Amino acid sequence: MATRTWVPPGPYDLGATLGVLARGPGDPSYQVAPDGSVWRTSRTPDGPGTLHVTARADGVRGQAWGPGADWLLDHLPALLGATDDPGAFVPRHRFLHEAHRRHPGLRLARTGLVLESLIPSVLEQKVTGDEAYRAWRLLLQRHGEPAPGPAPRMRVMPDPRGWALLPSWEWHRAGVDGKRAATVVRAARVASRLEEAATMDEPTATARLQAVPGIGPWTAAETLQRSNGASDAVTTGDLHLPRIVGYALTGASDVDDATMLDLLTPYAGQRHRACRLILLTGITPPRRAPRFAVGDIRGW
Repeated sequence: MATRTWVPPGPYDLGATLGVLARGPGDPSYQVAPDGSVWRTSRTPDGPGTLHVTARADGVRGQAWGPGADWLLDHLPALLGATDDPGAFVPRHRFLHEAHRRHPGLRLARTGLVLESLIPSVLEQKVTGDEAYRAWRLLLQRHGEPAPGPAPRMRVMPDPRGWALLPSWEWHRAGVDGKRAATVVRAARVASRLEEAATMDEPTATARLQAVPGIGPWTAAETLQRSNGASDAVTTGDLHLPRIVGYALTGASDVDDATMLDLLTPYAGQRHRACRLILLTGITPPRRAPRFAVGDIRGW
């Protein structure tokens, strides 16, 4: 086991910073312990690794196990938001001013790993969160490998070859349709090229990801928000986000992508942070329609 401690330069909220990396409450690659510490697994360039992160009085401590342990600790400060600049955000709306005041410890995590955020984002395309989380959980449980170290029942996602060679019936068993499965396979086949996006600026990284058929603006933004800590990557094409942002900033709930982007114009360069702060408040517009129905392709 190797360790490293990073000292934040100001207020720090571990849960808010890393929580965006979890893919549902049963994610085999991410667990929150009763003491608030975070366990997560990654497939690093050096191999699988497990990271345990604890916020303490003397800083944020990371412990790591496995072949990828050194890589995870080398990138620990960036993961915790050391490369982020919260001071660049200036609230222009009363609601965001209050959200910013209530969450001073939010930083944007940067994992430095593209595929581990891209694949679950592809699984989340045009389905409910519960469906996507279930697919991610089942695929890791059946095709991932046990996490190094003492983390119980955690799994490391397959390597690119493992994703590319998954048989069709395994995707079907997990409830993943052919279109999303094909997108994951295409991405896995060019994984090394996609991983290069972790060191690119946002427009260049977005173009690199979207060169893969099946990866559009929504998936690229959801990926780069996590892999690159992209503070301006706005998720467009989302069923709920425009209505949430519109309701928070104007009280209107019939907001589309174009209106949302117009509302976020004062936060150019920090639009993703503005969205994160809004989402952290938990505010949602009044429900006017039933929830999106959960599908099950296994009965097709």
